[in-house]
Amino acid sequence: MWAWALLPVSLAVFGTVGLWAVYAIAVSNNSVNITAEFPYISTCGAFTPQSCLFSQICNICCVLSLWIVVIRFQQVRDLGHSSLLNTAGLVLGIISSIGISVLGNFQQTVISAVHLLGALLAFFLGLVYFWVQACITYFSPSSRERRWLVPVRVVLCSSCTCLVICMFVLHSVGFRSEAAMCEWALVMCFFALFGVFAAEFRHIHFHKLTVQREGLKVSNHTSSIWTIQDIQENL
Repeated sequence: MWAWALLPVSLAVFGTVGLWAVYAIAVSNNSVNITAEFPYISTCGAFTPQSCLFSQICNICCVLSLWIVVIRFQQVRDLGHSSLLNTAGLVLGIISSIGISVLGNFQQTVISAVHLLGALLAFFLGLVYFWVQACITYFSPSSRERRWLVPVRVVLCSSCTCLVICMFVLHSVGFRSEAAMCEWALVMCFFALFGVFAAEFRHIHFHKLTVQREGLKVSNHTSSIWTIQDIQENL
């Protein structure tokens, strides 16, 4: 069903447009001075009113990424490729997604330590998650998508790895503008990696969430009436 392919595409487009909108607002109200240095994403979202928009964008991206991570885990498992690697990807994806919300809600100018923790979770564990997905794609059965998905994921993950290293090295030696550019490029690559999931999600037929066990279903027999106490005794 092609509709499920819109989920990762929506995250990529929404996140990209949203962050650049935050940048535009920060520049327009002089919260950042681009003539002095190119700002980090966190710097653009550290001041009102764009800080409110930045937090909301991060929260929505967190929810969408969590949804994508869980669906991808189920898809790999349903295709018969259940493994510790797939489970590790699920854990890494959930933690890194939560990191997106943490860095968005704890601004750099308010609680820098918590903001930095969220950034480390989002960037480092997120990068490991996408490398895991590249490995899962490589070891999956041959398909038309696999022929181009593997090199695309490897190239994007390699680019992200280089950008992370460059960002920290440049920041540590005082080249803040160059480090900020690396950060923006890194986040855009992350959104591209999420968007690539559309190639696999278009094969999903349906996605169902079950919240009740078969044994707890109310009988269709008119003489059978279940009470709250009966259900609790069966749990």
